[in-house]
Amino acid sequence: MSAVLEEEEINTTTIDVERTTAELVAAAQMGDRDAFGELFQRYENTVYNVGFRRLNDHGEAQELCQEVFVQALLKIDQLRVPEAFAGWIVSITHRMAINRAVRRRPVAPMENETIETVNVETRTPLAVALDQERARQVRAGLDRLGELDRDTLVAFYVDGQSLIEMSSAFRSPIGTIKRRLHVARKRLKEQLEDVEIAAI
Repeated sequence: MSAVLEEEEINTTTIDVERTTAELVAAAQMGDRDAFGELFQRYENTVYNVGFRRLNDHGEAQELCQEVFVQALLKIDQLRVPEAFAGWIVSITHRMAINRAVRRRPVAPMENETIETVNVETRTPLAVALDQERARQVRAGLDRLGELDRDTLVAFYVDGQSLIEMSSAFRSPIGTIKRRLHVARKRLKEQLEDVEIAAI
């Protein structure tokens, strides 16, 4: 009887021991979604705080947090040192926050006087003409793409939608959206190369 009680005490003690981050990562790499959920709970605040410091916007930081953990879930198999999870997730957060900051539009319009002061044209007329021609070629290339390719590129590059927003709008998983972006960029590049060859 005492042996049974001792065994039960040992089992209870084992259950109560909190798994280390490295153990959770190893379990998540084996497909344990609960382990990944625990990693999310442990590091959500860290990721949010890093994102907020970069973006200075609560909503953007929350959305970034979701994107970072989706990315981490997709790439957790690539993490070779489970003990390095904290640094790895922070690194992903910094990179994705920078990408988001570059893509987002200015929050408030500038005053006309400020625009006139800042907006001094330093490019030559030739550079302006070349930029306009390139923009015309890109628009023509987009027009020659299929509807799905065109809509995907416009949503990401023109409308500035995140992968999560696109996933919802297109009713497709994020992995599918990434693949569509890759394929659409490749097809647009081919269209632009064809234009350049025809112009020679």
